[in-house]
Amino acid sequence: MELGYTMMTEQAGPKELVSHVVGAEAAGFDFAVSSDHYFPWLDEMGHSPHAWTTLGAAAQATSRIPLMTYVTCPTFRYHPAVVAQQAATLQILSDGRFTLGLGSGENLNEHIVGGGWPGADVRQEMLVEAIHIIDGLFDGGYTNFRGEHFDVESAKLWDLPDTRVPIGVAVSGKQSCQIAGELADVMIAVEPQAELGEMFDAAGGAGKPRVGQMPISFGTDKGAAVTRAHSLFRWFGLGWKVNAELPGPPAFDSASQFVREDDVAGSIPCGDDVDAVIAAAKEYADAGFTHLALVQIGGDQQAPFIEWTERSLLPAWRDAFGS
Repeated sequence: MELGYTMMTEQAGPKELVSHVVGAEAAGFDFAVSSDHYFPWLDEMGHSPHAWTTLGAAAQATSRIPLMTYVTCPTFRYHPAVVAQQAATLQILSDGRFTLGLGSGENLNEHIVGGGWPGADVRQEMLVEAIHIIDGLFDGGYTNFRGEHFDVESAKLWDLPDTRVPIGVAVSGKQSCQIAGELADVMIAVEPQAELGEMFDAAGGAGKPRVGQMPISFGTDKGAAVTRAHSLFRWFGLGWKVNAELPGPPAFDSASQFVREDDVAGSIPCGDDVDAVIAAAKEYADAGFTHLALVQIGGDQQAPFIEWTERSLLPAWRDAFGS
């Protein structure tokens, strides 16, 4: 299982994010992913720069580390034809290191364009149409599409990369696993549930990569690391079926008001215990994940986290997971 770094756009500015991923590449991380939000989940997080602009800068500032959106919603803020153009351009800038991670979105980010927030079934229908449009544009030539949710009129990508952009799809249940298995090159998930991979396999995903994500709060003072995790990530335990529906940071603050520091410490590795991180990551490996991106909580804690990873975590990771 490969070790990834997360460019968490909700907790750092664009220049800092690029600096962090440069450090992650130098430290030996195997890949990097980036969130793509318009809002942070909580006001305390304090940031939300444009992910695609930042990824373009990261592509130029790095030379080895693969990059990935984790994840982009191609159905509300962005039209899928525009997402295809962005992805193709980023693949060129990165010399073939980019994977396009897609999902059905969160109300938090997508409500801003005033299109309402339909039910999950409709959002999945929109995602399927978007994937077909993006995939068609990656084929080259002119694309026309008439769907229930999207139309495309004589669109063509004039700058296509030599290496086709792989498409990943975020999964959380049977319907999304079916979509990913049929249409995606990569499965994306945030929970170490083996049944997700099994449903992905049954729908056609057998043998394809599975990318997970796991938050940690590194720090030599465990109490301070727990407090930081509670301040910035107490929303995490609400689950994505809840998170996808909440409309803004005040709603996340309200929904997580009864989450205690002990609750966070029980679900997120906090401190500098390498064995605790390996044990938590093993749940993903046991569930069949081939890649796991860590989220270091705290925008101002990235440099010490990267240094600790290079010095202490990576050797243990290689021993445990053989990547």
